[in-house]
Amino acid sequence: MLASLLVGLVLGQSLPLPKYSAGAVVSDSMIASEVGRDILRQGGNAVDAAVATHFALAVTHPTAGNLGGGGFMLVRMADGRTVALDYRETAPAAATRDMYLGANGEPKPRASLDGPLASGVPGSVAGMGEAHRRFGSLPWARLVGPAQRLAARGFAVSRFFESDLHQEAKRLALDPEANRIFGAGLREGDTFRQPDLARTLLRLRDKGPREFYEGETARRLSAAMREDGGLITMDDLRNYRVIAREPLVGSYRGDEVVTMPPPSSGGIALLQMLGMLEATDVRASGFGTAATIHRTVEGMKRAFADRAEFLGDPDFAEVPVARLLDPAHIAAMRASIQANRATPAGEIRTGEGLREGEHTTHFTVVDKAGNVVACTTTLNTGYGSAYVPKGLGFLMNNEMDDFATVLGKPNGYGLMQGERNAIAPGKRPLSSMTPTVVLRDGKPYLVLGSPGGPTIINTVLQTIVNVVDHRMSVRQAVTAPRIHHQWMPDEVRYEEGAVNPDVRAALAALGHRFAARAANMGSCHAVLIEPGTGLRVAGVDPRLGDAGAAGY
Repeated sequence: MLASLLVGLVLGQSLPLPKYSAGAVVSDSMIASEVGRDILRQGGNAVDAAVATHFALAVTHPTAGNLGGGGFMLVRMADGRTVALDYRETAPAAATRDMYLGANGEPKPRASLDGPLASGVPGSVAGMGEAHRRFGSLPWARLVGPAQRLAARGFAVSRFFESDLHQEAKRLALDPEANRIFGAGLREGDTFRQPDLARTLLRLRDKGPREFYEGETARRLSAAMREDGGLITMDDLRNYRVIAREPLVGSYRGDEVVTMPPPSSGGIALLQMLGMLEATDVRASGFGTAATIHRTVEGMKRAFADRAEFLGDPDFAEVPVARLLDPAHIAAMRASIQANRATPAGEIRTGEGLREGEHTTHFTVVDKAGNVVACTTTLNTGYGSAYVPKGLGFLMNNEMDDFATVLGKPNGYGLMQGERNAIAPGKRPLSSMTPTVVLRDGKPYLVLGSPGGPTIINTVLQTIVNVVDHRMSVRQAVTAPRIHHQWMPDEVRYEEGAVNPDVRAALAALGHRFAARAANMGSCHAVLIEPGTGLRVAGVDPRLGDAGAAGY
């Protein structure tokens, strides 16, 4: 499907553009998007629909949708109120700096990835509760109810879901509960019912979000952790809090860009890269040309070098946001880019780096009043820690792996692990999630975000540039093939169709090195509000097979 859409883009063929007059929801699950749309039709606002969509994703998209994970929600209300809700997971009180190292100082294999010890304190349910408390208009029970019914009654397994489960079968088989629920040989067309999850959602529906942190669900979760070797306790759950942060605000070619602050690294890197590109006539240089890719990659390298050295949880480490976004600093970064030479990563900076898993999920909601939500949530890697607390029906995250579990050594992405992201009790790991709202003439114009680990930031960057500079439709913008550079390792990753042979040869002559093979990146779901008509135009990324838009 993706290949044919890319061919259509290259040939300039038109792509389908779902347009809605009142409201729209775009997510990695068509079923979840329809749940959100139905809430909008019932008179709910964008936040109501986002809460309902989030819970539905926990049922229909368990590789990343979750109760046992966390994330970020960027809310922009029609009256101008804007907030970045940080419901990122936190390290349990019993967590220690070197908890994943053996006696020899070497990491214990997969200890921060698989099983209950890999989990941070979940923030998702609290995040949805805080969003509803601040902005919701419909009763909480009405928002959780659709997900509860989906879990109880079941839904048809898609080809994509079957394939995804098959790929993760060995990991899921390591935990008896996960294997019982997800390892039963589900096939396309089967009805997938989750009675334990339905009972958990019923408690949340009837007793509210604090039930997850103080009620029967909390007691069962902490007991399972104690029995199975995890660290999360009742006190950890009871003490978890969502943090409302001030969004970062920048500009690009006259548009205002509102995005996520630390502990997301995405917002700072995005604004830096846009700042470096702004002095270049990207439209004139053209999409996919050697000149455009060279400038874009060089900007990516420099932003990721800053990410590596300076970013972490601002409640635990000093993050020099103002200095990183100072126009003079961005101008100096831009001036260091040479037109006829790729700067080797080692000449930019060595520093500290961090990673997160690629199985995140993003959804976007716009309502008829002009309220918008960009929400990115995750378990970290696909199906998180592959651990399900007995009787609760939901997967737990493995976000502890997003900390610097081994200082001074490269992780699986080749990024160096650093001091600002060392494990500490109550601390939130650094993230790349980048929910973003672009304003034009003071009103939401483009609302977007993506999963994809470090590629999230560059996916959001390229989608904005595709719309603003290359004048693509929003569907073309999210479909267009992508490139990625993250400073370390010093190589350009690319999708099929992103770099043609002549362009690749020209870039190689400048000193750029390329990854061995093409690989898909992200799943950017966006809604563009057309100036003049006000129509909500949905951009559905085709990279994940169950994605879809719903609106009215």
